[in-house]
Amino acid sequence: MPAKKRARKPAKRKVASKKRKPNAAFMKPLMPSEALSEVIGARALPRTEVTKKLWAYIKKNKLQDKVKRTMINADDKLRVIFGGKRQVSMFEMTKHVSKHLK
Repeated sequence: MPAKKRARKPAKRKVASKKRKPNAAFMKPLMPSEALSEVIGARALPRTEVTKKLWAYIKKNKLQDKVKRTMINADDKLRVIFGGKRQVSMFEMTKHVSKHLK
């Protein structure tokens, strides 16, 4: 005897949630240190823009490791920001950069 087919229940719809507010801490402009301002400029920027400008600098100067793309090879300007390290991971980079923002 064949199995009985069940009628499908209509899918539950999510209730439209309220529009999410942006996190003010990320949008707050911060002043870069003298060492960081040599790389990204001297004006106050939110963290998101600092990261964008830093990545633009890294890509422009081809500082990403050729084999392991998550690693960044520091030049003289970045070595000051990265605490003297020659190479840092992209995840470690934000930790070092946050020390240079006020």
